[in-house]
Amino acid sequence: MLGKDIARNPNARFIEKVYINVFGVPISGLRIRLRRVLPYIFKGKSFSRILDAGCGRGVFCYEVAKKFPESMVVGCDIEIKKLVENAIIIDKCNIKNVSFVLADITRLPFNGYFDLAISVDNLEHLQDDMAGLSSIYSSLRSEGLLILHVPALERQWFIKFKENFNVPGHYRAGYTLDDIIKKVKLVGFNVNEAYYTFGYLETLANNISYLITKAEEKNKILYALLFPVINVVSWFGQWSKPKKGAGVLVVAKKGKMNEASV
Repeated sequence: MLGKDIARNPNARFIEKVYINVFGVPISGLRIRLRRVLPYIFKGKSFSRILDAGCGRGVFCYEVAKKFPESMVVGCDIEIKKLVENAIIIDKCNIKNVSFVLADITRLPFNGYFDLAISVDNLEHLQDDMAGLSSIYSSLRSEGLLILHVPALERQWFIKFKENFNVPGHYRAGYTLDDIIKKVKLVGFNVNEAYYTFGYLETLANNISYLITKAEEKNKILYALLFPVINVVSWFGQWSKPKKGAGVLVVAKKGKMNEASV
């Protein structure tokens, strides 16, 4: 079950731990992004050194580390409380190939070190998103791979598209597909794939989630009751490739020009 490792969070209540063990991490948007991003990481060759730039709760780190037990996974974030909780979780789960580092994405302390960098819904939190992209670029070795996900500028409300949620901590609502491709290329990446995510069912489920929680974990009991249904609805949408959606996925490579570049 995706994300159930966070049930080992020392600050989680008993009932929360039981719930997470049954249903996995109960965050609709995170579950959608996990289903969208993990297949790109898991297909093809393995990676020896993997960076999660802006790891947050560390869920991507846990899933990737279990898939590639011989790889080294490093998660970085600026929220020390989360990093401390994450360190306790990997200890309790006996995940040996993950470490967590206190670091700002715009000033990562690495140079040509990683084979793969993932960054999921982080750029919108950065005032200088180009500095973040440049720092991730510098952290990758030659021909290292970037898997990037960001919120789209607009999302669908039933029929009409409107500007994405104004979430606390965001410097911008999101990106258009062309905008994020341009930014990724400007720092030196060659874009292999780029397309919208969050099709109709995923967006519907995510909209309901936001209406309940207000992106601030409000109405927890109501959300816990509805999450299993919300999650199933979004699960059926994971294979869609919408012409326009509430998220954008970019797969890019550092180094030599790829013949499949966009």
